[in-house]
Amino acid sequence: MGFKLQGKKKVLAMLLVTGLGASISGAQEAPIKIAVINVQQALVTTKDGKKALEDLKARVAPKQKEFDARQQEILHLQDELAKGSNLLSDEKKQQLAQDIDLQKKKLERDTQDAQDDVQNRQQGVLQALGQKLMAVVTKYAKENKYTLVVESGSGASQVIYSADNIDITQPVVALYDQTYSSPGK
Repeated sequence: MGFKLQGKKKVLAMLLVTGLGASISGAQEAPIKIAVINVQQALVTTKDGKKALEDLKARVAPKQKEFDARQQEILHLQDELAKGSNLLSDEKKQQLAQDIDLQKKKLERDTQDAQDDVQNRQQGVLQALGQKLMAVVTKYAKENKYTLVVESGSGASQVIYSADNIDITQPVVALYDQTYSSPGK
């Protein structure tokens, strides 16, 4: 889950990063303090994120077993068709080929439906966790007097270099777990 800065926000961020923000906003009392966070890593590292991943895997496992069994059945029918091509009548071969084709199409549709369902559930979970995480990041940044927090984990990241000591991913995960996770999760 990456957050891109666009338009004026991107320009403002770049000004702050390069230190030109002070000259635009006048004399600044506190120095600019910047942090980076890998939001995606933070989401899956929280107790809630780990539990959500486990729940999703547990939900997917039975369907995956079913799909694997159906795929094996299709392979068995294809093998039967190949081995029995000289022994089966043309009508039987045609019927078997149609059955195979029908089962393949149904498996593809069912697999796509299951993937869509998992993706929708995953997006819902990530959105809910993301909202909580953003509240925690804001709280952490304010309490620690950060001027700017930049997402460093997405493919669209604008961070080229960051010192290890400005990465707040782990402290934010700890604060998230302290804020939202009940004991025993």
